[in-house]
Amino acid sequence: MPPPRRQGTALRQRLAELRGPEVPPQALDARALAALAANPGCDRRALLDGAGVNKAVLAGALGSPSAFGQSQFAFMRGNAFEARVKADGGAELLRLVHERLDPGAEPPASASVPDLAAVGPEGRAARTALALREATAAGGWTLLDHPMLALDVAGSPAFLEPDAVVVHPDGTWSVVEIKSFPMLDGSADPAKVGAAARQSAVYVLALEEVAARLGGEARGGAPAPEVRHRVLLVCPKDFTNLPTAAAVDIRKQRAVTRRQLTRLTRIEEIADELPEGTCFAPDLPREQLTTSVEALPATYAPECLAACELAFHCRARSRTEGAVTSLGRAARAELGGLTTVDDVLAAAHGHAGDPDDPAVAALRRAAELRAEALGAAGLGTAGLGTAGAPPAAATLPGQAPEGVPCR
Repeated sequence: MPPPRRQGTALRQRLAELRGPEVPPQALDARALAALAANPGCDRRALLDGAGVNKAVLAGALGSPSAFGQSQFAFMRGNAFEARVKADGGAELLRLVHERLDPGAEPPASASVPDLAAVGPEGRAARTALALREATAAGGWTLLDHPMLALDVAGSPAFLEPDAVVVHPDGTWSVVEIKSFPMLDGSADPAKVGAAARQSAVYVLALEEVAARLGGEARGGAPAPEVRHRVLLVCPKDFTNLPTAAAVDIRKQRAVTRRQLTRLTRIEEIADELPEGTCFAPDLPREQLTTSVEALPATYAPECLAACELAFHCRARSRTEGAVTSLGRAARAELGGLTTVDDVLAAAHGHAGDPDDPAVAALRRAAELRAEALGAAGLGTAGLGTAGAPPAAATLPGQAPEGVPCR
Protein backbone atom coordinates (compact mmCIF):
# COMPACT_ATOMS: atom_id res chain seq x y z
CA MET A 1 0.00 0.00 0.00
CA PRO A 2 1.54 3.36 -1.00
CA PRO A 3 2.34 5.80 1.81
CA PRO A 4 -0.18 8.58 2.39
CA ARG A 5 0.43 11.82 0.56
CA ARG A 6 1.87 14.64 2.55
CA GLN A 7 -0.17 17.80 2.44
CA GLY A 8 0.43 21.45 3.24
CA THR A 9 2.89 22.08 6.04
CA ALA A 10 4.19 18.51 6.15
CA LEU A 11 5.16 18.63 2.46
CA ARG A 12 6.84 22.03 2.82
CA GLN A 13 8.81 20.73 5.80
CA ARG A 14 9.91 17.66 3.85
CA LEU A 15 11.05 19.78 0.90
CA ALA A 16 12.94 22.09 3.27
CA GLU A 17 14.76 19.06 4.70
CA LEU A 18 15.74 17.96 1.20
CA ARG A 19 16.91 21.45 0.27
CA GLY A 20 18.84 21.92 3.50
CA PRO A 21 17.44 23.54 6.68
CA GLU A 22 19.51 26.71 6.26
CA VAL A 23 19.16 27.00 2.48
CA PRO A 24 16.51 29.46 1.21
CA PRO A 25 14.27 28.15 -1.59
CA GLN A 26 14.76 29.32 -5.15
CA ALA A 27 11.61 30.49 -6.87
CA LEU A 28 10.37 28.39 -9.78
CA ASP A 29 9.88 30.75 -12.73
CA ALA A 30 8.07 30.32 -16.03
CA ARG A 31 11.28 29.59 -17.94
CA ALA A 32 12.08 26.69 -15.63
CA LEU A 33 8.49 25.44 -15.83
CA ALA A 34 8.57 25.50 -19.62
CA ALA A 35 11.81 23.47 -19.57
CA LEU A 36 10.33 21.07 -17.02
CA ALA A 37 7.24 20.59 -19.15
CA ALA A 38 9.47 19.76 -22.12
CA ASN A 39 10.97 16.85 -20.15
CA PRO A 40 8.18 15.57 -17.88
CA GLY A 41 9.81 12.19 -17.31
CA CYS A 42 12.76 13.65 -15.39
CA ASP A 43 12.04 13.05 -11.69
CA ARG A 44 15.36 14.67 -10.82
CA ARG A 45 14.44 18.06 -12.19
CA ALA A 46 10.82 17.82 -10.97
CA LEU A 47 11.82 17.29 -7.34
CA LEU A 48 14.77 19.69 -7.29
CA ASP A 49 12.66 22.46 -8.83
CA GLY A 50 9.72 21.67 -6.55
CA ALA A 51 11.97 21.80 -3.48
CA GLY A 52 13.48 25.12 -4.57
CA VAL A 53 17.03 23.74 -4.92
CA ASN A 54 19.43 26.09 -6.68
CA LYS A 55 20.60 23.74 -9.43
CA ALA A 56 23.42 26.03 -10.55
CA VAL A 57 24.98 25.98 -7.07
CA LEU A 58 24.34 22.23 -6.82
CA ALA A 59 26.06 21.62 -10.17
CA GLY A 60 29.12 23.52 -8.99
CA ALA A 61 29.23 21.51 -5.76
CA LEU A 62 29.06 18.30 -7.81
CA GLY A 63 32.07 19.39 -9.87
CA SER A 64 30.08 19.94 -13.08
CA PRO A 65 29.47 23.71 -13.18
CA SER A 66 27.00 24.85 -15.81
CA ALA A 67 27.39 27.65 -18.32
CA PHE A 68 23.61 27.84 -18.61
CA GLY A 69 22.06 31.20 -17.79
CA GLN A 70 21.85 34.84 -18.81
CA SER A 71 24.87 37.12 -18.77
CA GLN A 72 24.88 40.11 -16.45
CA PHE A 73 25.17 42.44 -19.44
CA ALA A 74 22.11 40.91 -21.12
CA PHE A 75 20.22 41.08 -17.83
CA MET A 76 20.96 44.80 -17.41
CA ARG A 77 20.14 45.53 -21.05
CA GLY A 78 16.81 43.72 -20.69
CA ASN A 79 15.91 45.67 -17.55
CA ALA A 80 16.76 48.99 -19.23
CA PHE A 81 14.62 48.14 -22.26
CA GLU A 82 11.69 47.02 -20.10
CA ALA A 83 11.84 50.27 -18.12
CA ARG A 84 11.68 52.22 -21.39
CA VAL A 85 8.68 50.24 -22.62
CA LYS A 86 6.78 50.82 -19.36
CA ALA A 87 7.66 54.51 -18.96
CA ASP A 88 4.91 57.13 -18.56
CA GLY A 89 2.48 54.71 -16.99
CA GLY A 90 2.92 52.16 -19.74
CA ALA A 91 1.56 54.47 -22.47
CA GLU A 92 3.74 53.00 -25.24
CA LEU A 93 3.09 49.45 -24.07
CA LEU A 94 -0.67 49.96 -24.06
CA ARG A 95 -0.46 51.58 -27.51
CA LEU A 96 1.23 48.44 -28.82
CA VAL A 97 -1.37 46.21 -27.13
CA HIS A 98 -4.17 48.21 -28.74
CA GLU A 99 -2.48 48.19 -32.14
CA ARG A 100 -1.53 44.51 -32.26
CA LEU A 101 -4.12 42.73 -30.12
CA ASP A 102 -7.28 44.85 -29.88
CA PRO A 103 -7.50 47.49 -32.64
CA GLY A 104 -11.30 47.52 -32.44
CA ALA A 105 -11.33 48.82 -28.86
CA GLU A 106 -11.15 52.47 -27.88
CA PRO A 107 -7.56 53.77 -27.76
CA PRO A 108 -6.05 53.70 -24.26
CA ALA A 109 -6.01 57.46 -23.64
CA SER A 110 -5.84 56.73 -19.92
CA ALA A 111 -5.26 53.52 -18.02
CA SER A 112 -5.19 52.29 -14.46
CA VAL A 113 -1.92 50.93 -13.03
CA PRO A 114 -2.83 49.39 -9.65
CA ASP A 115 -0.33 48.93 -6.85
CA LEU A 116 0.35 45.20 -6.46
CA ALA A 117 2.66 45.40 -3.45
CA ALA A 118 1.99 42.87 -0.66
CA VAL A 119 3.88 40.72 1.83
CA GLY A 120 5.29 37.49 0.42
CA PRO A 121 4.41 35.72 -2.82
CA GLU A 122 1.10 34.45 -1.44
CA GLY A 123 0.10 38.00 -0.52
CA ARG A 124 1.14 39.35 -3.91
CA ALA A 125 -0.78 36.59 -5.71
CA ALA A 126 -3.91 37.43 -3.70
CA ARG A 127 -3.46 41.15 -4.41
CA THR A 128 -3.06 40.40 -8.13
CA ALA A 129 -6.27 38.36 -8.18
CA LEU A 130 -8.13 41.23 -6.48
CA ALA A 131 -6.72 43.76 -8.96
CA LEU A 132 -7.74 41.57 -11.89
CA ARG A 133 -11.28 41.26 -10.55
CA GLU A 134 -11.59 45.02 -10.01
CA ALA A 135 -10.12 45.82 -13.44
CA THR A 136 -12.46 43.40 -15.19
CA ALA A 137 -15.48 44.97 -13.52
CA ALA A 138 -14.27 48.53 -14.27
CA GLY A 139 -14.41 48.07 -18.04
CA GLY A 140 -11.37 50.14 -19.01
CA TRP A 141 -7.70 49.64 -19.83
CA THR A 142 -5.63 48.38 -16.90
CA LEU A 143 -1.93 47.56 -16.82
CA LEU A 144 -0.65 45.16 -14.16
CA ASP A 145 3.11 45.61 -13.89
CA HIS A 146 4.85 42.41 -12.72
CA PRO A 147 1.78 40.71 -11.22
CA MET A 148 2.23 37.54 -9.19
CA LEU A 149 0.45 34.38 -10.34
CA ALA A 150 0.27 30.96 -8.69
CA LEU A 151 0.22 27.69 -10.62
CA ASP A 152 -0.04 24.21 -9.13
CA VAL A 153 2.80 22.04 -10.43
CA ALA A 154 2.82 18.39 -9.38
CA GLY A 155 1.14 19.23 -6.09
CA SER A 156 3.43 22.14 -5.23
CA PRO A 157 2.57 25.83 -5.87
CA ALA A 158 4.83 27.77 -8.23
CA PHE A 159 4.73 31.57 -8.11
CA LEU A 160 5.22 33.25 -11.47
CA GLU A 161 5.86 36.88 -12.38
CA PRO A 162 5.09 37.86 -15.99
CA ASP A 163 6.41 41.16 -17.30
CA ALA A 164 2.88 42.54 -17.58
CA VAL A 165 -0.78 41.60 -17.88
CA VAL A 166 -3.25 43.94 -19.60
CA VAL A 167 -6.98 43.98 -18.92
CA HIS A 168 -8.91 45.14 -22.00
CA PRO A 169 -12.11 47.25 -21.91
CA ASP A 170 -14.15 44.14 -22.78
CA GLY A 171 -12.81 42.37 -19.66
CA THR A 172 -10.41 39.99 -21.43
CA TRP A 173 -6.83 39.53 -20.23
CA SER A 174 -3.60 39.48 -22.26
CA VAL A 175 -0.06 38.47 -21.34
CA VAL A 176 2.79 40.77 -22.39
CA GLU A 177 6.32 39.38 -22.69
CA ILE A 178 9.20 41.87 -23.06
CA LYS A 179 12.48 40.57 -24.50
CA SER A 180 15.76 42.29 -25.34
CA PHE A 181 16.51 40.37 -28.56
CA PRO A 182 15.75 42.45 -31.68
CA MET A 183 13.09 42.23 -34.34
CA LEU A 184 14.83 42.80 -37.67
CA ASP A 185 12.50 43.88 -40.48
CA GLY A 186 9.53 42.67 -38.47
CA SER A 187 10.86 39.20 -37.63
CA ALA A 188 12.97 37.76 -34.82
CA ASP A 189 15.05 34.65 -34.17
CA PRO A 190 12.54 31.74 -34.41
CA ALA A 191 14.24 29.81 -31.61
CA LYS A 192 14.01 32.78 -29.24
CA VAL A 193 10.43 33.50 -30.25
CA GLY A 194 9.57 29.85 -29.60
CA ALA A 195 11.13 30.00 -26.13
CA ALA A 196 9.19 33.18 -25.36
CA ALA A 197 5.97 31.53 -26.57
CA ARG A 198 6.49 28.52 -24.29
CA GLN A 199 7.20 30.83 -21.37
CA SER A 200 4.08 32.89 -22.13
CA ALA A 201 2.02 29.70 -22.30
CA VAL A 202 2.88 29.03 -18.65
CA TYR A 203 1.63 32.51 -17.72
CA VAL A 204 -1.59 31.95 -19.67
CA LEU A 205 -2.22 28.69 -17.80
CA ALA A 206 -1.69 30.45 -14.47
CA LEU A 207 -4.03 33.28 -15.50
CA GLU A 208 -6.68 30.75 -16.50
CA GLU A 209 -6.55 29.31 -12.99
CA VAL A 210 -7.12 32.80 -11.56
CA ALA A 211 -9.98 33.40 -14.01
CA ALA A 212 -11.59 30.07 -13.08
CA ARG A 213 -11.48 30.98 -9.38
CA LEU A 214 -12.97 34.42 -10.02
CA GLY A 215 -15.70 32.84 -12.15
CA GLY A 216 -16.49 30.41 -9.34
CA GLU A 217 -16.74 33.27 -6.84
CA ALA A 218 -18.96 35.41 -9.08
CA ARG A 219 -22.63 35.73 -8.17
CA GLY A 220 -25.47 35.20 -10.59
CA GLY A 221 -23.63 32.67 -12.71
CA ALA A 222 -21.32 35.23 -14.31
CA PRO A 223 -18.82 33.59 -16.67
CA ALA A 224 -15.13 33.48 -15.88
CA PRO A 225 -13.01 36.18 -17.51
CA GLU A 226 -11.43 35.17 -20.81
CA VAL A 227 -7.65 34.88 -21.14
CA ARG A 228 -6.56 35.67 -24.68
CA HIS A 229 -4.39 33.08 -26.43
CA ARG A 230 -2.57 35.71 -28.47
CA VAL A 231 0.17 37.27 -26.38
CA LEU A 232 2.15 40.42 -27.14
CA LEU A 233 5.89 39.98 -27.67
CA VAL A 234 7.70 43.32 -27.32
CA CYS A 235 11.29 43.63 -28.62
CA PRO A 236 13.71 46.36 -29.76
CA LYS A 237 13.16 47.44 -33.35
CA ASP A 238 16.08 46.60 -35.64
CA PHE A 239 19.29 47.88 -34.02
CA THR A 240 17.66 50.65 -31.98
CA ASN A 241 16.26 50.75 -28.47
CA LEU A 242 12.78 51.65 -29.74
CA PRO A 243 10.07 49.10 -28.93
CA THR A 244 8.11 47.19 -31.52
CA ALA A 245 5.75 44.26 -31.03
CA ALA A 246 4.13 41.24 -32.61
CA ALA A 247 1.13 39.15 -31.64
CA VAL A 248 2.04 35.49 -31.04
CA ASP A 249 -0.58 32.74 -31.00
CA ILE A 250 0.40 30.34 -28.19
CA ARG A 251 -2.51 27.89 -28.34
CA LYS A 252 -0.25 25.04 -29.44
CA GLN A 253 2.36 25.77 -26.75
CA ARG A 254 -0.38 26.11 -24.14
CA ALA A 255 -1.89 22.73 -25.01
CA VAL A 256 1.49 20.99 -24.98
CA THR A 257 2.55 22.62 -21.71
CA ARG A 258 -0.73 21.76 -19.98
CA ARG A 259 -0.50 18.15 -21.11
CA GLN A 260 3.10 17.81 -20.01
CA LEU A 261 2.56 19.44 -16.62
CA THR A 262 -0.41 17.14 -16.02
CA ARG A 263 1.86 14.14 -16.64
CA LEU A 264 4.34 15.18 -13.98
CA THR A 265 4.51 12.83 -11.02
CA ARG A 266 3.46 14.52 -7.82
CA ILE A 267 6.36 15.86 -5.81
CA GLU A 268 5.49 13.97 -2.65
CA GLU A 269 5.43 10.65 -4.52
CA ILE A 270 8.99 11.21 -5.74
CA ALA A 271 10.14 12.32 -2.28
CA ASP A 272 8.63 9.20 -0.68
CA GLU A 273 10.94 7.01 -2.79
CA LEU A 274 14.14 8.68 -1.55
CA PRO A 275 16.31 7.05 1.13
CA GLU A 276 16.24 8.54 4.61
CA GLY A 277 18.78 11.30 5.11
CA THR A 278 18.78 12.45 1.47
CA CYS A 279 19.76 16.11 1.30
CA PHE A 280 20.90 18.48 -1.45
CA ALA A 281 22.54 21.18 0.67
CA PRO A 282 25.55 22.45 -1.34
CA ASP A 283 27.88 22.49 1.67
CA LEU A 284 27.72 18.69 2.04
CA PRO A 285 30.67 16.52 0.90
CA ARG A 286 30.69 15.88 -2.84
CA GLU A 287 30.34 12.10 -2.40
CA GLN A 288 27.22 12.53 -0.27
CA LEU A 289 25.74 15.03 -2.71
CA THR A 290 26.42 12.72 -5.64
CA THR A 291 24.69 9.85 -3.85
CA SER A 292 21.67 12.04 -3.12
CA VAL A 293 21.40 13.28 -6.70
CA GLU A 294 21.83 9.81 -8.18
CA ALA A 295 18.96 8.57 -6.01
CA LEU A 296 16.68 10.63 -8.27
CA PRO A 297 16.07 9.10 -11.72
CA ALA A 298 17.01 11.46 -14.55
CA THR A 299 15.98 11.52 -18.19
CA TYR A 300 18.86 13.20 -19.99
CA ALA A 301 18.74 14.37 -23.61
CA PRO A 302 21.03 16.78 -25.50
CA GLU A 303 18.24 19.39 -25.36
CA CYS A 304 18.85 19.63 -21.60
CA LEU A 305 22.11 21.50 -22.30
CA ALA A 306 20.10 24.60 -23.21
CA ALA A 307 17.59 24.33 -20.39
CA CYS A 308 19.02 22.78 -17.20
CA GLU A 309 21.92 23.65 -14.95
CA LEU A 310 22.59 19.99 -14.14
CA ALA A 311 22.90 19.00 -17.79
CA PHE A 312 26.70 18.50 -17.74
CA HIS A 313 26.49 16.23 -14.70
CA CYS A 314 23.63 14.20 -16.18
CA ARG A 315 25.37 13.96 -19.55
CA ALA A 316 28.53 12.57 -17.98
CA ARG A 317 26.50 9.95 -16.10
CA SER A 318 24.49 9.08 -19.20
CA ARG A 319 27.66 8.56 -21.25
CA THR A 320 29.26 6.49 -18.51
CA GLU A 321 26.23 4.21 -18.48
CA GLY A 322 26.17 4.09 -22.28
CA ALA A 323 22.55 5.27 -22.40
CA VAL A 324 21.21 5.90 -25.90
CA THR A 325 19.35 8.97 -24.63
CA SER A 326 22.70 10.78 -24.79
CA LEU A 327 22.33 10.54 -28.59
CA GLY A 328 19.01 12.38 -28.54
CA ARG A 329 15.31 11.63 -28.08
CA ALA A 330 14.86 10.78 -31.78
CA ALA A 331 17.50 8.03 -31.61
CA ARG A 332 16.03 6.75 -28.35
CA ALA A 333 12.56 6.52 -29.91
CA GLU A 334 13.86 4.67 -32.97
CA LEU A 335 15.77 2.07 -30.93
CA GLY A 336 12.78 0.80 -28.93
CA GLY A 337 13.83 -1.56 -26.13
CA LEU A 338 17.56 -1.16 -26.80
CA THR A 339 18.52 1.25 -24.04
CA THR A 340 22.33 1.18 -24.10
CA VAL A 341 24.95 1.65 -26.80
CA ASP A 342 26.36 -1.81 -26.05
CA ASP A 343 22.92 -3.35 -26.63
CA VAL A 344 22.61 -1.49 -29.93
CA LEU A 345 26.02 -2.59 -31.20
CA ALA A 346 25.47 -6.19 -30.10
CA ALA A 347 22.11 -6.26 -31.89
CA ALA A 348 23.59 -4.70 -35.03
CA HIS A 349 26.27 -7.41 -35.30
CA GLY A 350 23.97 -10.34 -34.51
CA HIS A 351 25.23 -11.09 -31.00
CA ALA A 352 21.95 -10.25 -29.27
CA GLY A 353 18.44 -9.07 -29.96
CA ASP A 354 15.27 -10.51 -31.44
CA PRO A 355 15.55 -10.73 -35.25
CA ASP A 356 11.81 -10.02 -35.51
CA ASP A 357 12.23 -6.69 -33.72
CA PRO A 358 12.03 -3.93 -36.38
CA ALA A 359 14.75 -1.92 -34.64
CA VAL A 360 17.10 -4.94 -34.53
CA ALA A 361 16.37 -5.78 -38.17
CA ALA A 362 17.10 -2.20 -39.23
CA LEU A 363 20.36 -2.16 -37.27
CA ARG A 364 21.54 -5.42 -38.82
CA ARG A 365 20.67 -4.19 -42.30
CA ALA A 366 22.62 -0.99 -41.59
CA ALA A 367 25.61 -3.05 -40.39
CA GLU A 368 25.48 -5.11 -43.59
CA LEU A 369 25.40 -1.99 -45.75
CA ARG A 370 28.33 -0.55 -43.81
CA ALA A 371 30.34 -3.73 -44.29
CA GLU A 372 29.58 -3.72 -48.03
CA ALA A 373 30.60 -0.09 -48.33
CA LEU A 374 33.88 -0.71 -46.50
CA GLY A 375 34.55 -3.75 -48.66
CA ALA A 376 33.92 -1.78 -51.85
CA ALA A 377 36.36 0.85 -50.63
CA GLY A 378 39.03 -1.80 -50.13
CA LEU A 379 38.93 -1.61 -46.35
CA GLY A 380 37.62 -5.12 -45.87
CA THR A 381 36.42 -5.55 -42.33
CA ALA A 382 38.79 -2.99 -40.90
CA GLY A 383 37.22 -1.28 -37.96
CA LEU A 384 34.72 -4.08 -37.33
CA GLY A 385 36.87 -6.03 -34.87
CA THR A 386 37.34 -9.77 -34.63
CA ALA A 387 34.64 -11.86 -36.33
CA GLY A 388 32.68 -8.75 -37.18
CA ALA A 389 32.40 -7.68 -33.54
CA PRO A 390 32.43 -3.92 -32.92
CA PRO A 391 35.71 -2.49 -31.61
CA ALA A 392 35.93 -0.63 -28.33
CA ALA A 393 36.00 2.70 -30.14
CA ALA A 394 32.99 2.02 -32.39
CA THR A 395 30.51 4.84 -32.57
CA LEU A 396 26.91 5.33 -33.57
CA PRO A 397 25.56 8.11 -35.77
CA GLY A 398 25.51 11.30 -33.73
CA GLN A 399 28.10 10.00 -31.27
CA ALA A 400 31.51 11.67 -31.47
CA PRO A 401 34.65 9.51 -31.59
CA GLU A 402 36.91 9.58 -28.56
CA GLY A 403 38.75 12.87 -28.29
CA VAL A 404 36.23 14.78 -30.43
CA PRO A 405 33.95 17.08 -28.42
CA CYS A 406 30.23 16.92 -28.99
CA ARG A 407 27.22 18.21 -27.19
